[in-house]
Amino acid sequence: MSGVVIEDISLNVSDGTTMAAFVARPKEIAGFAAIMVFQEAYGVNSYIRDVAERFAAFGYIAIAPELFHRTAPGFEGSYENFDGTRKHIQALTNEGLTADINAAYDWIKNNARTAQDRIASIGFCMGGRVSFLANTAVKLKAAVSFYGGGIPAILDRVNDSFAPQLMFWGGLDKHIGEDQISKVTGLLKEKNKKYVSVVFSDAEHGFFCDARSSYNPGASKQAWALTLEFLNLYVGHK
Repeated sequence: MSGVVIEDISLNVSDGTTMAAFVARPKEIAGFAAIMVFQEAYGVNSYIRDVAERFAAFGYIAIAPELFHRTAPGFEGSYENFDGTRKHIQALTNEGLTADINAAYDWIKNNARTAQDRIASIGFCMGGRVSFLANTAVKLKAAVSFYGGGIPAILDRVNDSFAPQLMFWGGLDKHIGEDQISKVTGLLKEKNKKYVSVVFSDAEHGFFCDARSSYNPGASKQAWALTLEFLNLYVGHK
């Protein structure tokens, strides 16, 4: 994209591992809000890199860490082969993910180009859960989750959440039912946490990703507009 600089970097994680990450940023020098972009089960692929570049075009420094770095560095799976991702997903732990989140967060905090008090996260599918987790692990100003499966398993961390949470769901999602959504929103409401929960009735799981057969252009366009407005409200940009 014009006006966007991209680079691949390497991060040292507190457990002694090394994690690659994709970074996209505006060409200008400094003062930008930052956002961590958390992958789907298919790795930091062309879709995730494109999302990061889209944020950079809007004035954010975006970093997408490779969460499978312990089992499959550089992994990019096929949307037609979920089974090929399963062992990498199963190898993830909350402790390891928290270490990865902190490594990306520390990189942002130590980057002279970023406005260090304006950091957000966003994640898709598996990454939607990671974005929710990140909101309990580091001090964010906003967190966004797209169809984050498995969030009920980490709801015991809700008391530690720092920032307003925006969540998107597909009403036709066969993986995440209304019971899961209700558990998440119910506890956020009970704990008086700021959140926005949006269900697109005609959308399936993965509706935002234009590389998937479940891509829904209408829901995707609306979700992107709301995401930008939500982030601008709580984080702002250059």
